[in-house]
Amino acid sequence: MLIDKIYGKYKIVSIVGMAKNSGKTVTLNHLINEARNLGLNIGILSTGRDGEQLDLVTETEKPKIYVEEGSLVATSSYLLHLSTATVEILEVTGYRTPLGNILIGRVKVSGYIQVSGPQGAKDIRDTSNRLLELGADMVIIDGAIDRKSSAAPSISQATILSTGAVVSRDMERVIEETAHLANLFKLPAIEDTGERKIIEDLISKGQVAIVDRDLDVEVLNIKSALTGGSIIGENIRDDSKYIIIPGSLINKTLLDIMERTDKYKNVDIVISDGTKVFIGPGDWIRHQRRGVSVKVLNPINLVAITLNPYAPQGYHFDPEDFLTRMRHFIRDIPVLDLMLGGVLNGIYG
Repeated sequence: MLIDKIYGKYKIVSIVGMAKNSGKTVTLNHLINEARNLGLNIGILSTGRDGEQLDLVTETEKPKIYVEEGSLVATSSYLLHLSTATVEILEVTGYRTPLGNILIGRVKVSGYIQVSGPQGAKDIRDTSNRLLELGADMVIIDGAIDRKSSAAPSISQATILSTGAVVSRDMERVIEETAHLANLFKLPAIEDTGERKIIEDLISKGQVAIVDRDLDVEVLNIKSALTGGSIIGENIRDDSKYIIIPGSLINKTLLDIMERTDKYKNVDIVISDGTKVFIGPGDWIRHQRRGVSVKVLNPINLVAITLNPYAPQGYHFDPEDFLTRMRHFIRDIPVLDLMLGGVLNGIYG
C-alpha cells in the first residue's frame, strides 16, 4: 500500500505534480481510502485549489476529492459552499485568499469537497500543524501547479511526485524529466553543523555570498543571482569553497559564472533545496560534465512516484509499458500506477 511508505514515519506529506492532470487527485483519494481502511483521520489542505469537477485551466474533467466523516480539512469559505460534504467549522484562520478566509473544519457527513489553503510556505506549515493538533493522524498537502515548493522540507516531511503523459507525447521525455526532478529532490546536503549555520543565516537574509575554506564570508553586492552570475564568477578565489544562492538557480546564472572563470570547478553552489533549480535535464547534465557541483541545505524526502499514462489531450501511453520503463530508470524510489487494472475513462486527475 502507498500509505505504508508514509504512516508511522511522517506526519506531513505533500503531493506535487509535474503538470496539471498528472494524477495528484487520484493519489490523494487513494491515500484517503487507505487511511480510512486503517482507521486513521486525515487532514487535507491544498496550496491552490483542488477538488473541482472541471479543471479551470484545461477545461477537462477531473476526479473529485471524497472525504470521510471525521476527516479534518482546510478550505476557503467560498469553496465550502460548493462541497457536498457537511463540515463543522472549528476555526476561522487569519489567512485570506481570493476565495475567502481559510477555515478549518471536521467532516460530519462524508461527501465531495474542494480544498484550498494559505499562500505562504510558513502559513501552509502552520495550518498543517494545526490540523495535527486538532486530531489528524497525518496531513496531506495537495500541491498546485507550479507550486512544487510544497515539497520543500520547511513545509512537508515527505513528498509524493505525480507524473504522466500530460508532460509530453514522448514517453522518453516524460521519463527523462521525471528522473531529472527526482534527482534534484535528492541533491547532496551540507552536513557540517558549523557550515550549515553560516549558510542558513545567509539564505534566510537573502544574501548572495562566497564562503572560503576558513569559513570567512564575502557578501556580494547584488540583489539577485538571477542576473549576477558574472559578478559571482569574478569573485571566486582559489580558496573559495561555497557559492551561496538564496533564491532560484537558473541556467543563465551558471553560464555567466562559467564564462568568467574556471575556478567554479573547485566550489560547491549551495541552495536551500531542489525545488529552487530551474534548469532542464539536458543543460543540467552538460553543466555537471563541465564540473558544476550543487548542494542543498535540505534534501527533499521523495518517498514515491505515481504515474498517469493518460493525457487530457486524448493520447495515452500503454500503462504497463510506461510503468515498466519508468521503473527501469528510477530504481531507488517506488514507482506506482495506482489505477493499473482499474482505469475508468482514463481519468486520473
